[in-house]
Amino acid sequence: MLSGLLAAALLAGLAGCGGRQDADDAGRAEPPTPGETVRLLTAHLADGRLDAFARDAVPPDLHAQLEQAWREGRTRWPLDQLPFAPHIPRAMAALSAPGAERDLQQAFDRQLANTSLAAAAEFLTVFTVQYITRQGEFSDSEREHYPQLVEALGSWAMQAPLGDRARAQAAIAALSAAAREAALDSDEAFARAGMDDSLRHMSRMAVTLREALQAYGLDLAADLRAMDVQLQSQTGDMAMVRMQYRLAGSPIDTVVQLQRLDGRWYVSDFLHHARDALQRPAPEPAPGPPADAGSEAPAA
Repeated sequence: MLSGLLAAALLAGLAGCGGRQDADDAGRAEPPTPGETVRLLTAHLADGRLDAFARDAVPPDLHAQLEQAWREGRTRWPLDQLPFAPHIPRAMAALSAPGAERDLQQAFDRQLANTSLAAAAEFLTVFTVQYITRQGEFSDSEREHYPQLVEALGSWAMQAPLGDRARAQAAIAALSAAAREAALDSDEAFARAGMDDSLRHMSRMAVTLREALQAYGLDLAADLRAMDVQLQSQTGDMAMVRMQYRLAGSPIDTVVQLQRLDGRWYVSDFLHHARDALQRPAPEPAPGPPADAGSEAPAA
């Protein structure tokens, strides 16, 4: 449950931007401004539309290349930017397994009996902040922004009723149902579905997690939509946008860089991560069954 909170923090931070507007800008006479681009991406995340976020975060040609790389197993962008991303298929498998509700509830009860949730939240917050600031492939802007998100949710988690058994039971049941519907319980399942379909299925998981957090008193979507976005500077095809908002009651203040390509604005960090994702090699194929030790190749 605690790792889910921190995943939600980074999911909220993926857009690096905020404020509510219509998610689709089809029919606009002019492309979105830098500030409008930031609001558009966050609106997609606030609405749980991960596929729409991926579509608008990068140019169309890069999106097509990412779709192919996803099917080849070279990337899970933009999910790669979440903490503990390599463990997502395993978590989905655990949630969708037969009897998951019973098994996970028992695990929750054991954790509640043997662990201080406040202490666990504090430890996980410190660990994640240290990872973001010292390791990982994060830009200076992300290293400034993401720790603020994690610390805000960590502070909230230490006060939230995370030990409430009824809330946990409802959250586990909802997340298990969403995971079974998504049917993404392995790396191979993510590859077969492809980027767009996988993200559409994961969107339901994002919405379910958001609703589960609301039961604990945290409204991520409302916090994101209340964000103040201001253009700080623009020189040619580069712009800086400042974002100020409150997450779980804590103030967040950061600046992101955008750049213009073919007349449209994109968050520079997203372009960087997406292009890096295309450079990763395909994973090694799984080893086949061992050859029969008693068989010999026929003589030539």
